[in-house]
Amino acid sequence: MTNPTIVLYPSPGTGHLVAMVELGKFILRHHPSLSITVLVAPPSFNTGSTMDYVRHISTTVPSISFHHLPVISLDLLSFPSMEAVIFEVLRRSSPHVRAALASISRSAPVSAFIIDFFCAASLPVAAELHIPTYFFLTSGACILAFFLYFPIIHNSTTESFKDMNQLLHFPGVPPIPSSDMIRPMLDRTSSEYQSFLNFVTEIPNSAGLIVNTFESLEAKPLQAIREGKCNSGGNTPPVFCVGPLLNTENRREEDNEVECMKWLDKQPSKSVVYICFGSLGLLSAAQLREVAVGLERSGRRFLWVVRSPPSEDKSRRFLKPPEPDWEELLPAGFVERTGERGLVVKSWAPKVAVLNHAAVGGFVTHCGWNSILEAVCAGVPMAAWPMYAEQHFNRVVVVEDMKVAVRVEQEGEEGFVSAEEVERRVVELMEGAEEVRKEVEKKSVEARAAMARGGSSVAALGKMVDLWTSA
Repeated sequence: MTNPTIVLYPSPGTGHLVAMVELGKFILRHHPSLSITVLVAPPSFNTGSTMDYVRHISTTVPSISFHHLPVISLDLLSFPSMEAVIFEVLRRSSPHVRAALASISRSAPVSAFIIDFFCAASLPVAAELHIPTYFFLTSGACILAFFLYFPIIHNSTTESFKDMNQLLHFPGVPPIPSSDMIRPMLDRTSSEYQSFLNFVTEIPNSAGLIVNTFESLEAKPLQAIREGKCNSGGNTPPVFCVGPLLNTENRREEDNEVECMKWLDKQPSKSVVYICFGSLGLLSAAQLREVAVGLERSGRRFLWVVRSPPSEDKSRRFLKPPEPDWEELLPAGFVERTGERGLVVKSWAPKVAVLNHAAVGGFVTHCGWNSILEAVCAGVPMAAWPMYAEQHFNRVVVVEDMKVAVRVEQEGEEGFVSAEEVERRVVELMEGAEEVRKEVEKKSVEARAAMARGGSSVAALGKMVDLWTSA
């Protein structure tokens, strides 16, 4: 008999694709008799180096196969945000998803279809084919709690989040300032807001919710979700916590990797602060200079990943930025003056390897969920500096509920951070924040236990696989 197939359908973004593939690897590690196929919607814009990653996995994990969907051509300049582009690409891909699922089903039974929340438009397609569909949340259970509660807020007001100027209360989550809501959802008249609303209305129609987290990291929102407090008027599908799912392999830019690790090897234990804002986080030229001044004044050791600022040319806003020019972007003589205690690298560093190095004692992060999990697993306290997507929401959670980060204060709508604030938070992170350090080290131990044999995440996966194979 042909082995059951699990089809995974991530959104094109690097963090989403990597987390979904890591889920596939996790499934195969514990249930190797299953077959994994990943549907890939090729992006027509910069989402990070996804195709390099796909090629790498195809070579190193042959038991995961990739089915490439046709390219969807769009006029990118007509879209207000990357999220709007992603929703439209995936909506238009639905006929191709149907054809792919039908084709795969002819070769082997598809026992489950696991889709990113951006891919909600494909849930009715799978329903037509009688394939049980699960939503995969690449963010945490705190965001899931909000999504489940979101229709209640939507129906109780006509105001946009950006105009409310109040604290919002969701079951299981600390109070969230309305200005800290998911960035594409701030304006209720936007297409992105409507797309997220469409997603949450499909949640009750799914067979389950898979979250890249672990039970003890987010006990409060998980309890609220399972008790039905977030979706009191409807069905809440079962929740399976299968994280932390992390990509621990470095695949490219070996020169940067060697340089970073050699430099870290020479630094004292827990003495280096690592500054990195994810694959898409770009700072303005003025902000880069403030960071440089703050780091220099702090007197602390640092490893800083610098990327070029976002282009002022709107036609290039979805394209990969060029290599940064230090001479132009950073204060004159900065690299030379700080060369004894700092390392500036261009565009990329091996994040997981850096965070797990004994010399690293703090992490200034944009609060992307993957980065939060990576820091937690490494036991490294964070300074939370959000930029886009759900990162402002995440900051509230990691600072006030999880207590694994200190808050970086930002000014104005652009979230500008002064050199004084950079200096203050770097010093606090590296010299103080003892309770934060103790808490994140405790969570690091719990994360490893969750993924070990007999751990909570392995047990949750087992329950899901039982559902898939007994149907």
